[in-house]
Amino acid sequence: MMKKYLLLIFSLLFGLSQSQIIRKYSNEFLNIGAGARGIGMGGAVITSQDDVYSPMWNPAGLNGITRDWQGAAMHAEYFESIAKYDYLAYAKVLENGVFGVSVVRLGVDNILNTTQLIDTEGNIDYDKITKFSQSDYAGIISYAFNPGGNPKLDVGVNAKIVYRNVGKFASGYGFGFDVGAIYKADNGWKFGGVLRDATTTVNFWSVNQKELSTIVNGEEFNPAPTDKMELTMPKLNAGASKLFQINSSLYVLPEAGINVDFAKTAALLSTDFASITPYAGAELGYQKMIFVRLGVNRFQSITDIEDLQRKVSFQPSAGIGIRYRGLTLDYAISNSGIGGSNFYSNFFSLKLDMGEFRND
Repeated sequence: MMKKYLLLIFSLLFGLSQSQIIRKYSNEFLNIGAGARGIGMGGAVITSQDDVYSPMWNPAGLNGITRDWQGAAMHAEYFESIAKYDYLAYAKVLENGVFGVSVVRLGVDNILNTTQLIDTEGNIDYDKITKFSQSDYAGIISYAFNPGGNPKLDVGVNAKIVYRNVGKFASGYGFGFDVGAIYKADNGWKFGGVLRDATTTVNFWSVNQKELSTIVNGEEFNPAPTDKMELTMPKLNAGASKLFQINSSLYVLPEAGINVDFAKTAALLSTDFASITPYAGAELGYQKMIFVRLGVNRFQSITDIEDLQRKVSFQPSAGIGIRYRGLTLDYAISNSGIGGSNFYSNFFSLKLDMGEFRND
């Protein structure tokens, strides 16, 4: 476990020392998604998440709430509980649309701080090792509506405020917007997409040079980065889905689509302009009470560190859910997919639909 923490702190300090303004994975915690339903389906809910969890997938989905209000909470343990991820949300039907507010936190606690391990003379003092936490927060205000009163088209917008804290070393504030839409065709198909960080999301960092830097034998280590502004480039998620009613009690809802990063990454199809990776998932429902879900996402081309061969990596996921009246409890499990990793993440989420309760 200590090796994991050391690796994390070294990666953290290396990231802080870079001077590039545009980062491929800035504010990546906001791309995890929320709700065990969507995560169990591998994120294949861009057109089919129509409740209080939709701001994390596609804000246009909020328009699926037609009565009263909904509340939601999710807790997740990432990488054998090294990181903890939480989500709280509320959505209310208004006269001309649906309003939502969400709070997100991703945190890693008890990280070893080794910046003062070696004193100015080069001597190692293990008593100087302390611990700190890194936390990422976001507040999201969402609104969804039917433009021109068209019931076939849902449009939604997220306004995001981000706060990131790296112990005593650094903190940053940011803001940005997401825009999404869903079109419902007459034949039952749904087509949708969301442009995350549509205008780029800007983070302004403040670095505590005294805490971050250390001098050994007259040489400075971990100097503060020269650039204090960070930009998150737009990402596009697009998909299509259709519900197939097998009989009066059973249905299956598949969805497939693509994730597009406007940067060169390890995706299966990658250019200097954009990188594209597919995703797919499905939900099997029984009497709208019991649900089973499967999904696959994050396909990447990686090099095996043992035989140096190029291989395809992906992230599988699965989940179950149960609904009684207006209360829904969901569970999902996901694997990192990196090199056959055994690090599994568990997600539990709860949703309260007050409209369902008032109808009974």
